[in-house]
Amino acid sequence: MRHGQTLCVRELKSMESWPETCSTSSAPARRLTVWRKSLLFNSHGYTVFDDADGRIVFRVDNYAHDWRRHTLLMDSHGNVLLTIRRCRPNILNLRESWKVYEGDEDTQTMSKDERLRPLFKATKHLGSSSCTISMFADCGSVKSLGGYRMSWSREKEWSKIYQADPNTLVAEVSRKYGSSVTKNLLDKDVLALTVHPGMDQALTMAMIMITNSMSE
Repeated sequence: MRHGQTLCVRELKSMESWPETCSTSSAPARRLTVWRKSLLFNSHGYTVFDDADGRIVFRVDNYAHDWRRHTLLMDSHGNVLLTIRRCRPNILNLRESWKVYEGDEDTQTMSKDERLRPLFKATKHLGSSSCTISMFADCGSVKSLGGYRMSWSREKEWSKIYQADPNTLVAEVSRKYGSSVTKNLLDKDVLALTVHPGMDQALTMAMIMITNSMSE
């Protein structure tokens, strides 16, 4: 994929219900506020707001005990956009990986073949502060549009996502500051996410969630 093109899940699989979260090269960067809390009581998750109008863009509400291994990214109405699964670790393999699926990967209406087709896979080697993202096409084959690379600094509290070829910054997240007057850092669970033109917001949010899981 060349920089400036729009990356939508619709390009990988046709899905009429997919929200309009894609940017074009002429559009400004989208700025979102990520709150690492669920609005539901006694639930783990995220709530993501659009800085432009304050509306909720994404939700993550988890009650299950294994929520770190299986998470659903939803829109503001509770429709499942992406399923994020941590792969079973291999004792002899010094790396960890996640796979992301379109929609609810566990739905009973999907065939076995459909449930096995990930959109992308994130892989991190032990001790590394970055991971690679491999994009998939139908049937699980790697698509020629390339992948992404995520890097982060826990000490400086930032994460960045780069398009692998060329090495172009497409999204970044850091601690959020208050008003332009006070410029005080907000709570550590409040983050500022910037999604640059051409990058899909839902895929970006899934990558950020994986990044956070890798540090826990």
